[in-house]
Order: sequence, then C-alpha cells, then structure tokens
Amino acid sequence: MSERKYFGTDGVRAVAGEFPLTAAWVMGLGAAAGEVLRRRNPHPSVVIGKDTRQSGDMLEAALAAGLTSRGVNVVHVGVLPTPGVSYLTRHLGADAGVVISASHNPYEDNGIKFFGASGEKLGDATELEIEAAVDGVASLPPVTGVDLGSVTNYTEAERLYVGFLRSHAPDLTGMRVAMDCANGAAYRVGPRVFQAAGADVFAVYTTPDGRNINRGCGSTHLGHLRQIVREGDYDLGVAFDGDADRALFVDSRGNVVQGDHMLLLNARARQDRGVVTTIMANMALEVKLREAGIPLERTAVGDRYVHERLHGRGLTLGGEQSGHVLFLDHSPTGDGVLTSLLTLAAMKGLGTTLDELHDELVMFPQTLVNVRVGDKKAIARDEVVQAAVLQAEERLNGRGRVNLRPSGTENLIRVMVEGPDEAEIHEVAGALAKVVEERGRVGV
Repeated sequence: MSERKYFGTDGVRAVAGEFPLTAAWVMGLGAAAGEVLRRRNPHPSVVIGKDTRQSGDMLEAALAAGLTSRGVNVVHVGVLPTPGVSYLTRHLGADAGVVISASHNPYEDNGIKFFGASGEKLGDATELEIEAAVDGVASLPPVTGVDLGSVTNYTEAERLYVGFLRSHAPDLTGMRVAMDCANGAAYRVGPRVFQAAGADVFAVYTTPDGRNINRGCGSTHLGHLRQIVREGDYDLGVAFDGDADRALFVDSRGNVVQGDHMLLLNARARQDRGVVTTIMANMALEVKLREAGIPLERTAVGDRYVHERLHGRGLTLGGEQSGHVLFLDHSPTGDGVLTSLLTLAAMKGLGTTLDELHDELVMFPQTLVNVRVGDKKAIARDEVVQAAVLQAEERLNGRGRVNLRPSGTENLIRVMVEGPDEAEIHEVAGALAKVVEERGRVGV
C-alpha cells in the first residue's frame, strides 16, 4: 500500500487552523472527496456531523463548500456522536459520511474522518484516491448551475439516532446513574437515552462552550465521576469521550470498570465464538475467557486492527481497554452509548453487578520499561534479543506474557511483562531490558 500523505489511522488530525486543517486546505479536501465520489455516482450525497469544538463550524463550512463545488449534496446533522453519523449515513442512503472531531484530544485539535456508505471507516484505497486528488483540485473543470451541490440541515438526525439506541436499551427503571458527557458530542444524547430507559440520571459536563470538551472530564479523566458515584450513592457511573465512540464505567464503590471487563461480561452473555482485542489487554481477561471456553485473539494497538481481524475471522465482539468496544452485529463502528447499554443489558441478563465483575476480573500486574536505542527495528529483529524474549517466556511458563515492540513515534523499544507475581515480572522485564540496552550499545 502506498504511504499516506495526509490520512492517519483515524482520518486527518491536527491543530485546527494549522496545516493541513486550514479552511483553504479542507475546502480542497472536500473538492477532492467530491470528485472521487462522482466517479462512482454522478449525484452523490454526504452526511456531515461534528463534536462540540469551536473549530468545528469553520471546518464544516469549508468541507461543505468543497463538496458542493463538485456537485455533491451535503446533509448537515449537527452535533452528534461519531457512531451517530455512521448510523445516519446508512439510514439516509448517503454515499459517504464525515465526522469532524478529534475524539479525546484537547479542544485545539480537530480531525476529519470519512465513512463509506456502509457506515464503516473509508477503505485505504479510497483514502489514497482522495489524497491523490487533493493536490490537483485547482485544475479541475468548473461545475456550475444546476450541477452544483446543495446543503440541507437534517433536523431529525438526533431523534432517529436516539430511537436506534433506545431499541437496544434494557429496562433501567430504578437504576441511579451518574454520567460524564465530556462536554462533547453525547451531551444531549447520553442522558436522553438513559432517561428514556427508566434510569434516574445525574449528568455532568453537559454544557459545552467550544473549548471545554475533554477538559478534566470524560473517559480519560474519571476522577470527578468516581467521586460523584461514591458520595452520591449511585449504582454506577458511565463516562464518554469527546466524540462518544467509547465508554468506561465506574462501579458503585468508584472502581473503574474498563474495556477488558466489558469484553468479558458481554462475551459471556452472548456466548461468543471468540473475542478480538489488542496486545495491551490484560492477561487476566485471556485467562477468564479461556475458562469460559472463549478464544481470545490479539492485534496491534488500534480499533482499526481489531475491526479488520473481526471481519477476517467472522466474529462480532472486540475492543480495547479504553472502552472502544465493537459489536459488529449491531453497529459497524464503536459506539459509547450503545456499548454502555449492551453492557448493562448483559449485566442484567447474567444477574450480576459491575461491583462483582470488577472484583472477579483481578488484573495481573504489568510493568513497562522503555529502552532508548539507535535502530529500533533492527533491535526488535535481533536474534539475541529474540532469544532473550523466549527465555523470559519460558521462565513465566504460561503464567504471564512478554511483549517487546518498537515505539511508533520514538527511538524506543517498549518491554512489557505481565503476570500474577509483581516481583517476578519486574525482574523478568529488567533482565530483558538489559539485553536490549546491551545490544543497542554494540550497534545492532
């Protein structure tokens, strides 16, 4: 596959107002995307949604200008969770969908992520086709008159998406729920769905001002939610991130219930044939799933890789510790509100509680040692290092696991060791890191 110039693993992301997320460049991106879509359909339509960032309006307008300049009809759905845009793209029969969001990043950042007509992330080939067209938009022949695209504000978007979520909600009558909406895309949808299911909801961080999204709140900052749950005698707490494609829980005592817990609970309730997660999932999850007769497969870090493996294996349940969980039999993308509803449905179906789940899945201690090296790829392939990894695995003898990988952004080798004995894993990790360091010094 050709090297990407603008698109990362999750669309285009940068500080809004700086290249490439300037209004001028984004308009060109819209024109390029419009030209690519017209090769498949002479009269395409695109759904555009966004989170609550201040820069969202600028980027939305620029993208829509570019798309309509090439004859694409744009449907604005306003502030809506990323999975809501995916849902509306499918529901309205659009050729593509676009989310303007930088997920859990601070408000200064923003991003542009494309969905295909199926509501799944746009395929690599189409992204590369758009990239190839971006730099040539100035030479495209003009589109004029009735061939220009139009813009529609679709006012029923939130109602339809809420209806979809309510169809998956269990009866939550009598349940007291604290909810952290991250001042993000779920600030209306989250409380509305839970209240409609019968829950008594106390929602916080529901007053976005364009600059407070994810600021000390949301699924990456659970401290305040934990305090609210403990002091307010709530049954549980749930937190979403800025674009609400992930969710994490807090049990009634304020303990964090993360993605590994949710995967275990849902796999049991659904009696899945297999679960896909990443190399960062705790080994305790693997052990518990094995006891239930459910195989676990691991991928590289990133929901894109989990999604690919699920498709390849014909499975439907997978996710990450971050709470980005995929239920491909219900939605083609991660959905924080849907994840929370399905997890509570599984909890009620199995007659358990999040407190019991937290106490049962006792996470194995894990240590991570970063070793600075010259050529990280050469070190990772080095025969002496690989032999040291095998020796470490033999010492753990199935009671733990070892993962050695080069950093994606720095000249580091990350040595991760996990197992039930904390003293032992620190010793194993230290010995392996020493080998890596020595091989680095000799110029491997």
